[in-house]
Amino acid sequence: MARSGTTPGTHAQTGPCPAGLGERVDRFVRTRVIPYETVLDAGGPAAAAALAELRGGARDAGLWALPLPAELGGGGLDFRAYARLAEAEGASDHGPAALGSAPLLDVTMLARHGGARVREEYLERLVAGGLRACYAMTEPDVPGTDPLLTATRAEVRADGSWCVSGRKWFTSGAAGADLVTVMARTAGAAGDREGLSLLLVPTGSPGFRVVRELPVLGAAGQYEIEFDRVRVPADHLLGAGGDALAIAGERLVLGRTLRCLRWLGQAQRAFDLMCERAATRTGSRGPLAGHQLVQQHVFDALLALRTTRPLVHEAVALVAAGRDARTEVGLAKVAAARMLQQVTDSAIQVHGAAGLGPDTALPSLFRGGRAARILDGPDELHITSVARRVLGGYGRGPATRG
Repeated sequence: MARSGTTPGTHAQTGPCPAGLGERVDRFVRTRVIPYETVLDAGGPAAAAALAELRGGARDAGLWALPLPAELGGGGLDFRAYARLAEAEGASDHGPAALGSAPLLDVTMLARHGGARVREEYLERLVAGGLRACYAMTEPDVPGTDPLLTATRAEVRADGSWCVSGRKWFTSGAAGADLVTVMARTAGAAGDREGLSLLLVPTGSPGFRVVRELPVLGAAGQYEIEFDRVRVPADHLLGAGGDALAIAGERLVLGRTLRCLRWLGQAQRAFDLMCERAATRTGSRGPLAGHQLVQQHVFDALLALRTTRPLVHEAVALVAAGRDARTEVGLAKVAAARMLQQVTDSAIQVHGAAGLGPDTALPSLFRGGRAARILDGPDELHITSVARRVLGGYGRGPATRG
């Protein structure tokens, strides 16, 4: 498949990566995962069987869990090296699950902040794909951008365990998860920064319930869940307690950067579809590729891809180095979300009516692009927080600017 943009897996600005690994991941996603997308999207037993087959193929190909710790059964790639592969994996929403990298956020969080029992009981099984985890932070009646108003509460019982009550929604993958990390207030009142904690809850616990599915623009995978006096072991508290915002902040920075990489992969896929359509579709006035307005779509989409990619990889470098990346991640997140929507919109326009139907991935990619502008914080949140940070630097003098 010809590519006018940079091919995923060939970004020289990221860390070392075994030769040819990017091309192998790209080929696996294009030839194995993408053909199964319709089955995987439908869910049910057929989807489970297809995912199991793909995971077996990824293991056989030496592509399983590449960014996860080697001592836990993963590939052991550091984040900068994995960034070269994340675009290719993310070209399909099912790529990370099929290749075993989907639990990266949960494994990283639990490895850093989980106690001995949590690490010993769950980490290897998460990496192996034997367990699935999800993360519950947003609540139905609370602005998702203001976790200080979290209403879910966790109280200490006489035996030292926790009792959790509340509701969360837009929790990805909750219906099939074995574990859910929930943000709850363990002390103080609404609005207090202290007293918010994260607890790891086994979903088989009495009182845990999936309330309903919440399709996002028609796509499945998001759920509303309820905790009705769910008992959680004392050693399933993450961190020291009261530090949920700090732990969540770590997770969000890494998660947003991962999303940006995967959105680049999806936009590249839409770009390729658009160029192939333009090059092969012929009307009474000749090939679409000869039309100046089609050329404008191609140029603008390529410009968006090429200008967004360096922003994303600048954020990757800072995150990998453990440096403050809030400004760069905010810029990358807004730019990548806008770029994905722009590129897929142009691809749909070039396809005409065919771009609206089920014969291409474009409707799904466009839906993802629109949702991207709200996921992990809406554009407005990132715009204001980045602008305030930059303007604050000017108030402190030239040495702190930028």
